[in-house]
Amino acid sequence: MNLPPPAVNADSREFWEAARANRLLIKRCDACAKVFFPPSYLCPRCWSDKTSWLDSAGKGTVYSYTIMARAPAPEFAARVPYVVALVDLAEGPRVMANIVGPHALETAVGEQVAVCFEDRSDGWKVPQFQRVPA
Repeated sequence: MNLPPPAVNADSREFWEAARANRLLIKRCDACAKVFFPPSYLCPRCWSDKTSWLDSAGKGTVYSYTIMARAPAPEFAARVPYVVALVDLAEGPRVMANIVGPHALETAVGEQVAVCFEDRSDGWKVPQFQRVPA
């Protein structure tokens, strides 16, 4: 499938470059210690510009999910139905991603998931999650 590459900007460039190497990065505020996502220049709690990148273990819990039965763009039509989930990472932040892999449509709230990386055009990769067998 020829899916679109991620939208890279100054706040997210390092995140996307790490994803190319199969690494999931999150941000940490060096002033107040809040760990947050999505990446931004300023801490969403205290507005400090003193932030750093952390490698996430890529483990999380499904907070909520929905099954997409209609593609938002023609490039995604071959994927429907697919799961879009809010995942609470072990480090604290909540991220939105697809649940992919075998039995993805059987995703449940509270289920454990682990990050995986999906290839996109021009060598980019997008973090997604897979269900972890119980």
